[in-house]
Amino acid sequence: MNKIIEISRKEIGYTEKPFNSNKTKYGEWFGFQGVAWCGIFVSWVYHHAGYPLGNIGFKKGFAGCMTAVAHFKKTDEITDDPQPGDIVFFDFNGDKRYDHTGIFLCFTDEKKTHFYSVEGNTSISNQSNGGEVMEKKRVNKNTLFVHPNILDR
Repeated sequence: MNKIIEISRKEIGYTEKPFNSNKTKYGEWFGFQGVAWCGIFVSWVYHHAGYPLGNIGFKKGFAGCMTAVAHFKKTDEITDDPQPGDIVFFDFNGDKRYDHTGIFLCFTDEKKTHFYSVEGNTSISNQSNGGEVMEKKRVNKNTLFVHPNILDR
């Protein structure tokens, strides 16, 4: 798990080029460029940490949050007790459709009301398609945490 966090944090500050293109080294690795890349970023991090996610809609992991959530629900990998390095999904407008994903770092308080995460394709002005890798402080509302089974092997 520490390797997942280490690799994700090293990417903080990376931006897509050109701006607003959704073209990244993550998409190049994944084989799918010019699309929202938060899930591709998570897949890239896990792969480079030695925990490839496998086929979750794509050979190297996932690109769509809803496809990934359906997969993780089916494989019983949802958790109420996330560990550092787990995956977090965000439903920003509360419509039961997950808009964004990232790597969970830690809760900021005992009540677990806020947490930190590293996310690809975010920014200060656009939470789910902002073009940058950032560490964010998030409210624990309309979130779903995943502890991939591969981490327990």
